[in-house]
Amino acid sequence: MSKHDKLATQIVSTGRDKKYTQGIINPPVYRASTVVFDSMDDMRHAIKHKTNGELFYGRRGTHTHFAFQQAIAELEGGCGTALYPSGAAAISGALLSFLGQGDHLLMVDNVYEPTRDLCDKLLAGYGVETTYYDPLIGADIKELIRPNTKVIFLESPGSITMEIQDVPGICEVAKAHNIITMLDNTWASPINCRPFEMGIDISIQAATKYIVGHSDVMIGTATANEEHWPRLREHSYLMGLTTSPDDVYLANRGLRTLGVRLKQHEQNALKVANWLAAREEVDHLRHPAFDTCPGHEFFKRDFCGGNGLFSFVLKQGNLKAVTAFVENMQHFKMGFSWGGYESLILGYFGLDKIRTVTNWDTSKPLIRLHIGLEDVDDLIADLDAAFERYNLVVNSCK
Repeated sequence: MSKHDKLATQIVSTGRDKKYTQGIINPPVYRASTVVFDSMDDMRHAIKHKTNGELFYGRRGTHTHFAFQQAIAELEGGCGTALYPSGAAAISGALLSFLGQGDHLLMVDNVYEPTRDLCDKLLAGYGVETTYYDPLIGADIKELIRPNTKVIFLESPGSITMEIQDVPGICEVAKAHNIITMLDNTWASPINCRPFEMGIDISIQAATKYIVGHSDVMIGTATANEEHWPRLREHSYLMGLTTSPDDVYLANRGLRTLGVRLKQHEQNALKVANWLAAREEVDHLRHPAFDTCPGHEFFKRDFCGGNGLFSFVLKQGNLKAVTAFVENMQHFKMGFSWGGYESLILGYFGLDKIRTVTNWDTSKPLIRLHIGLEDVDDLIADLDAAFERYNLVVNSCK
């Protein structure tokens, strides 16, 4: 049996212990706030084992939650997984569990914009100082470390501009200085890279995206290694962070088809990306599988597959041209997030507004695509029509 076959089997079977499924294929939805006990001995037993998959109180979770937590922790290779009402909540829950007044945070400059807002608006008010760093800094991050540096946060590939980081190189430096590393691992999902094998302490997922896969649930996960799991688990509980069992059920169900969906997203995206690479209007692709993407060599080393999300940069254009490109699409829908079955498109002009360390050529617009499960020829025809609209605007400005 190949490694891939073993992973495919693991995706189907993990988190389906009989104590959670009761013999049913999918773990049932258990909705609960209060858990009742028949005796004081039963209650004392629940209190003692409340962190080990025993029913204690609804906020700690039910068998629905425990099954999903077990599955994600096993797939990512961690010790335990905490659940959150969104990916953004998973990021804030993880950071707030380990940062306090007077601490210093190193945050990658290409990070998901709400994470930047969290640092600049919330963490700053709590006395946590954030320094942004170039996503391609690698082991040179050691030059930015201070005596009070507590956490290094990574996102690889990065939001929008898709730079891939040297995760093992950064983790090696972090461990030498006793600094916690956190990775937003949403792009890879739990199966396309192994964060804990690279040295990461806490791996975060917006399960909203590929794990759920159908654009109908908000849910986040944070998985920790053995050293940091107890603190992450307890601090997240203290902050009252919890998830609906109905949402967890849908995430658990979506997980079972993650492997086959990702392969199709990846295949479709590569066909579209290759078509785009031949367009004279395109300056370069920012798809991790292409050598024009910064950090491509780390993608080849650390990842075992891709997905449907990538960007490309146009040689020229303005806000009017970008607007003409992304509006009036037939199959691509304009909207935030990604990871569902449908194709999405967003246009960016002026990315320098969300970068403070790395430079960005503001004369070259960027288009981000999420390639869904539609027929690829239909998607290419849609993009071809978008280029016609774009070229009409660009040529009228000459």
